[in-house]
Amino acid sequence: MKWSANVIKHKSESRIAVYFQKNTELITRIKQIQGARWSSSLVAWHLPDTAENRIRFKIEGNKGKSALSQIQTENQIALKRFIEQIQLMGYSSATLKTYRNEFGIYLCYLNQTQAQTCTIEDIRNYILYCINEVKLSESTIHSRINAIKFYYEKVLRQERFLIELPRPKMPIKLPKVIAPADIKKLFNATPNIKHNTMLKLCYGLGLRVSEIVKLKITDIDSKSMQVFIERAKGKKDRYVNLPESILGQLRSYFIEYKPQIYLFEGQYGGQYSVRSAQQVFKNAMLKAKINKTVGIHSLRHSYATHLLEQGTDIRFIQELLGHKDIKTTLLYTEVTDKNLRKITSPLDNL
Repeated sequence: MKWSANVIKHKSESRIAVYFQKNTELITRIKQIQGARWSSSLVAWHLPDTAENRIRFKIEGNKGKSALSQIQTENQIALKRFIEQIQLMGYSSATLKTYRNEFGIYLCYLNQTQAQTCTIEDIRNYILYCINEVKLSESTIHSRINAIKFYYEKVLRQERFLIELPRPKMPIKLPKVIAPADIKKLFNATPNIKHNTMLKLCYGLGLRVSEIVKLKITDIDSKSMQVFIERAKGKKDRYVNLPESILGQLRSYFIEYKPQIYLFEGQYGGQYSVRSAQQVFKNAMLKAKINKTVGIHSLRHSYATHLLEQGTDIRFIQELLGHKDIKTTLLYTEVTDKNLRKITSPLDNL
């Protein structure tokens, strides 16, 4: 999803304007930010110019300094140690970025107060501020608490420091699934062999979008009919089964596109971008006229759900998806219970 943001003067007030093509999910998220308003004259959403919003939307501060650099000197040291500890523990770059931003917003809130001197009561007040004033979603609150927890327990070694801090209850969201008939329509609406092959492998292997773009030619073994997924989420390797029906198409794709290292490469070589893969899926949904608000990850959800409906053991599905916890995989049983769907509503008997 492409967007841009910059600081503007609107009605004599400093605001942050956010520009993007209409996107329901992003609009919902922006509406949750305190003080967010739509401007017909600007044709953009605009928000208060705060340190938190500058970090959130990657706005440069005064004289070219980043918003994170506006944190007070004592807390800049805390942020540096925080980042170093994440690197030493081998966390992914995505986790580092999320934790750094969430902890940085906390440090901006503290202002002159040093993070290492804060008490449970101080952190409790901050979380209440996030809930009542900033009106953050439950998932963002959890992410923010995780970052703060990491600092006090992993950097300052204050074990079980936040054990008494309650967390807001997370909503249980069921995976969004596409019906087999619609998935077939999706493929039929994608004549480009590269895009078609990409979508078929996302569904046929149950891959995350980050996994499909990292897939290398050497990862595919047509003799054993397996595909090696290297260093996936949680830095975990796994094998998935290669569908026989895709072999002929894969060979045709190789002949036409001649990829060098990665199975799917960009226009000028190198790894295909996640954003481009997401756009391929979005375009296919529009062409197929499938009216569902879902992303490319729904192909992975559909793979798991359809395997369950075929009678595949849940433990095998867990292994194929690379889930660490069986509870994550069990969510698909909530989507696919055929017995529940056979129950007739009393309305139909009237």
